[in-house]
Amino acid sequence: MPKPEQPAHTGAGPHIERRYFIDIEHSKKSAKELFHDIKCDLEKFSPDLLADFHKEKGEAHSLAVGDEFHIKILGPWNGEVRVTEVADQHFELITLEGHPEAGRIRFSARNLPTKPDTLRFEIHSWARSRDGLVAFAYSTIGVGKQVQEQTWVTFCQRAAEASGGTPTGPVQVETVEQDGNGQHTDHHERTI
Repeated sequence: MPKPEQPAHTGAGPHIERRYFIDIEHSKKSAKELFHDIKCDLEKFSPDLLADFHKEKGEAHSLAVGDEFHIKILGPWNGEVRVTEVADQHFELITLEGHPEAGRIRFSARNLPTKPDTLRFEIHSWARSRDGLVAFAYSTIGVGKQVQEQTWVTFCQRAAEASGGTPTGPVQVETVEQDGNGQHTDHHERTI
């Protein structure tokens, strides 16, 4: 029996929307080609020491709706995700019961219409902590947050490297935090 999904509304603490992105000039690959490489070998883009992806369900070197990954995350944060959408230039994962977060995350690559010969690789998540204990460890102590941030920053850097192009700058991180009533409580942007 498939493990139940764990969408954001089932979690605890603030709802956090976060975007990690890097712009790449003169990519040797189109956004579609780069994204094909990522979909075929998702595991190599994530840093093994921080978040080791292992495909549990689905064919190797491909990505399809219903595929599942076990992620061994540094510290007591292991979890599983399921692929819910796959297209030429994006895919989306949802957390499964027991993952430290409740929510979804979308990976995408696209050309920037305002900047010729520049593409953007982006990771966009919408999530809450699974429960109050995880919320405390993530937000108050900051351990989970640091591991997560470094994982997705490294993923973006590896995507830029795989493109064969030149990053226009460091990885950008934007965070929007909302309380339980949907009210914005924090918004900040920074580069890493």
